[in-house]
Amino acid sequence: MTKAPQDATGQVLKAALWMTGSIASFSSMAVAGREVSGSLDTFEIMMYRSMVGVIIVCVLAGATGAWRSIETERLGTHTMRNLAHFTGQNLWFYAVTVIPLAQVFALEFTSPIWVIVLSPLVLGERLTLVRGLAAIMGFIGILIVARPDMAGLNAGVITAASSAIFFALTIMLTKRLTRTEGITSILFWLTVMQLVMGVVMASWDGDVALPNAQTAPWVFLIGCAGLLAHFCLTNALAIAPATVVVPIDFIRLPTIAVIGMLAYNEAIDIWVFVGALIIFAGNYLNLWVETRRS
Repeated sequence: MTKAPQDATGQVLKAALWMTGSIASFSSMAVAGREVSGSLDTFEIMMYRSMVGVIIVCVLAGATGAWRSIETERLGTHTMRNLAHFTGQNLWFYAVTVIPLAQVFALEFTSPIWVIVLSPLVLGERLTLVRGLAAIMGFIGILIVARPDMAGLNAGVITAASSAIFFALTIMLTKRLTRTEGITSILFWLTVMQLVMGVVMASWDGDVALPNAQTAPWVFLIGCAGLLAHFCLTNALAIAPATVVVPIDFIRLPTIAVIGMLAYNEAIDIWVFVGALIIFAGNYLNLWVETRRS
């Protein structure tokens, strides 16, 4: 009689362990991005991140024999997805260098809200009353986090909020790809295409900075953390409902706030947490209703 609850508890604990890896990876990538920002611009960071990613994906695909699963039939969708992700990631890396890390992460949590708003156009999904309410709550949260007055609205806030829109496009195009393709194929084209984009944009001005002894470890960390974060998140979602995973993912916000305070002497802004809680509530309300409907 007690086996089912115990099994459920075990699955939640496994998901929590995977999410610990995801939270650590995202936080590490933010810190590493800030550490190298003085020597490398965002395009160079993305170029080297993708370079590390290509090596890791190719080694793993070769070791596991997963080359056969790499598809070439939907390169157009892959291109659109990776353009969106490349743009969003560049905006995100810029944001972590100019505004508090907690503010970046709070605005990043609006990605699911943008999925709700844009999915009727991109995926043909219906905009329900609950989804609309979740979107409104998300926008209220954005206003509280950003406080768009002369003092609060700046380039960092704008780029962080904009990155969430491009991440939302990435999520929707990834959803379209997962209907026919596996994760190896998606990750392969992710790293290869964004490496090409990174090379083109980083070399646009004819001056590409090379990592030195101080920045090379941080660059390697960015490459590894970027892949590991999504791998851990995917595994967590595979074994536990999104209504369990999303609240755990929200722990990223206080975690990065403490890291920002200890490492960079950033003040912990209570309004960032208030706005982020409203954003989270909108996301969770939509997830809860969608799960019960399913």
